[in-house]
Amino acid sequence: MAEEVVLLGFWSSMFAMRPRVALAEKGVEYEYREEDLPNKTSLLLEMNPIHKKVPVLIHNGKPVCESVNIVQYIDEAWKDKGPTLLPSDPYERAQARFWVDYIDKKLYEAGKSIWSTKGEEQEAAKKVFLEILKLLEGELGDKTYFGGVSFGFVDINLVTFYCWFYTYETIGNFSIEAECPKLIAWFEKCMLKESVSKTLPDPKKVYEFCLFLQKYYGVA
Repeated sequence: MAEEVVLLGFWSSMFAMRPRVALAEKGVEYEYREEDLPNKTSLLLEMNPIHKKVPVLIHNGKPVCESVNIVQYIDEAWKDKGPTLLPSDPYERAQARFWVDYIDKKLYEAGKSIWSTKGEEQEAAKKVFLEILKLLEGELGDKTYFGGVSFGFVDINLVTFYCWFYTYETIGNFSIEAECPKLIAWFEKCMLKESVSKTLPDPKKVYEFCLFLQKYYGVA
């Protein structure tokens, strides 16, 4: 019996991109369904009644919610397909989860603050954002990927933010590469992977969408 794999997402959500990259890395075939977030489908509300958010992975009718949780699930559910995403060593696995937790707690809000504020507040947001990236750059060090030589769990959960960098830089009028050249080189290396390049949208399209968000929230 063929597996039924459906992913509910939204094109500009860095969180909804994560499972798409993971599924591509694993070589899992699935049906992608784009959600209209102001008019959420009954399927989304049924499958994620708690948060009512994307992404949601539906595997043989059973929902898995929250992007990091979904990426871990993909690694475990299809452990015999494609590369292993999480390290096998318990300590390294714990470290990977720590850094992804850090990314989720810090990076999204810092980036959002750049486009949703102005003046001194925006300047403060840019400073915080760059401090986070510099810390991540330090953790990457001279490694090829965050987990070492293989593209894995931390890489997948961080790389999807890259398509928003043009927006942050354009609205905030600053250069991320000037401050974090090694990290940008890592992002560019990740973009050479088909699983990433075919998932992440055009940064300029993201920027146009963000201009709409600014008007919607009364920032512009």
